[in-house]
Amino acid sequence: MLLSGIQADHWQKRHSRPGHNRSMRQRLKKARWLRWILILSLLLILWLIGLTIEIVGYSSVSDSLPADAAIVLGAAAWDGQPSPVFEERIKHAIDLYKAGDVRRIIFTGGVGDGEQVAESIAASAFALQHGVAEQDVFCETTSHFTHENLRGAKAIIQQQHLGRVLIVSDPLHMRRAMTMARDLGLDAYSSPTPTSRYVSLQSKADFMWGEMRYYATYLVHRPFMDTSPDFNAIQSCQ
Repeated sequence: MLLSGIQADHWQKRHSRPGHNRSMRQRLKKARWLRWILILSLLLILWLIGLTIEIVGYSSVSDSLPADAAIVLGAAAWDGQPSPVFEERIKHAIDLYKAGDVRRIIFTGGVGDGEQVAESIAASAFALQHGVAEQDVFCETTSHFTHENLRGAKAIIQQQHLGRVLIVSDPLHMRRAMTMARDLGLDAYSSPTPTSRYVSLQSKADFMWGEMRYYATYLVHRPFMDTSPDFNAIQSCQ
């Protein structure tokens, strides 16, 4: 019994040394940090999954009521010609125009890298060749991103005293675009293209991944975004 008591006393002294206590505190602190990192990582993953579900779910939302104008969000133009993705958006806007669903078309998009012609100018030329009247076409020519597209379009809307507008883009782009349009104070409604060049599983996955990242980034920066109309972006389409 005496030996056992001495051994217990020795164990207690050995494990109550300052160095041992400090090491224990450090391990506990590290465990708490790891637990918080795990919780925050899980919450981030759940948030991104929620955004993905939101993007996919909104891709089929389409408003069929007439509007003053269609806003065609920019995409690449190559050698003065709309890219296949951009062409799908332009064609949808032309169909809306010819059906009488919109009275005017606002094209957006500036000059891409290595190009000479703004995306909106290339789009307007395509529209004029396919029966849209010159006086019904408007262009903003400086933007490179969706939010810039819409700020330029907002300037045209105010300049022309327009009201209700339809946002035209690819289905998976609509959730982000509509959030931005509403944040800018536009009376905007969704009109996704009925067809898309993103048809393969890989292309859809890449587009979806990009939209999830861009949408999440926008939501983080949302309180700091400029919502004023960009009148410097307006230029004649000819």
